[in-house]
Amino acid sequence: MSALAETPRQEAPAPRLAVSYAAIKRGTLWLLGASSGLALIEPSPYEIVFLVVLFVFTLTGIRFSQKLLPLALLLLGYNIGGIVSLIPWMDDSAAVRFTAVSVYLMITAVFIAGIMSQDAAGRLETLRQGYLFAAWVAGVAAILGYFDIGGLGEIFTLYGRAAGTFKDPNVLGPYLALPIVYVLQRVLTGQIGILRGLATLSIPLAALFFTFSRGAWGVFVASTALMIALTFLMAPSSAARARIVAMSAAALVAVIAALLVALSFEDVRAVFEIRASLEQDYDQGVTGRFGNQLRAIPMLLEAPNGFGPLRFRWHFNQADPHNVYINAFASYGWLGGLSWIALMAATIYVGWRLVFRRGPAQLDAIAIWSVLFVTILQGLQIDSDHWRHLYLMMGLVWGLAALAPQEEDAGVPEPPLSFRGAPKA
Repeated sequence: MSALAETPRQEAPAPRLAVSYAAIKRGTLWLLGASSGLALIEPSPYEIVFLVVLFVFTLTGIRFSQKLLPLALLLLGYNIGGIVSLIPWMDDSAAVRFTAVSVYLMITAVFIAGIMSQDAAGRLETLRQGYLFAAWVAGVAAILGYFDIGGLGEIFTLYGRAAGTFKDPNVLGPYLALPIVYVLQRVLTGQIGILRGLATLSIPLAALFFTFSRGAWGVFVASTALMIALTFLMAPSSAARARIVAMSAAALVAVIAALLVALSFEDVRAVFEIRASLEQDYDQGVTGRFGNQLRAIPMLLEAPNGFGPLRFRWHFNQADPHNVYINAFASYGWLGGLSWIALMAATIYVGWRLVFRRGPAQLDAIAIWSVLFVTILQGLQIDSDHWRHLYLMMGLVWGLAALAPQEEDAGVPEPPLSFRGAPKA
């Protein structure tokens, strides 16, 4: 007994802080989503964080499905057209930077699509949370700027409209659509309560309104309507459909009430009445936005390499065509223009097939596709070819579509209780 008593006791080893590769990857993805709303400077934090994310994922390898080949090839054709169109203007640093950004965005879309092949559930949720955080940061900045709190109006507004952490209100508004639609869908499907949902949406919705962007308002309304319709159509039971109808009505009442309060202020109402008009002075006439687009078409039919990057403004009295499809031919030539149209057509085909495919990822696919599809259509009235969130959504849609059924079951979480039990197609 004495010998045993004298035997020194071995102390247990101190616990180690273990961090998995999956956690590190999710952390960098959160930073990517969280930095996506900071676009006041170039290069933006998003570009820098993406390089970090690319490095981290490259260390352990990225698996690319053959189903992503059309996405990669069409984006490559689009950018090859842009590089060829750039050749006569290599001495223009702005044109070189414009083309380089296009190449960079191509890489982000293919990368995002590729990483969905593993841990799709965690990566989707991480990006969603980071994006929502960015939407709040951008939204708070937009509201502070619009009301000129602390003298921030000069930084966070443009032409009296909220721009937040973006250079243009017409980009901030569409950027906010995805997190808003995502949260609304979670309210409709019972994943979060309506009060919590409305509180989460308060800042992004207010910021979107104060952008006074007709295009952003249209994207929000159309995306929300499409999400509600698809979620209702895919609901597995009458009880789930009844909840969608009830929650949609409650959310609509809340939004209308908030709108009426905002419009009770004379300054806000005056700007709203101007911006809500479908006809603006700069849209009308032969030299207006739409007149310039029509005049550009026959000129581009005779220019295989287009006008060159950022050269539309040399031919017309406006900086950009305000039509991504015309801009594709103007800045990227025939090869780039045809590749962009083919890419959008292929994405529409893939996206619509995806949202009707039963499985755990269906609700996420519906939310993302509802915004992406409307954003693709919005390209008819705005230049969206350098929107980071467009390439993010495109990569997510292609990546989810490339998942095999067994991979989707393993990688995506179960839908909410009210949406379980739907048979797979």
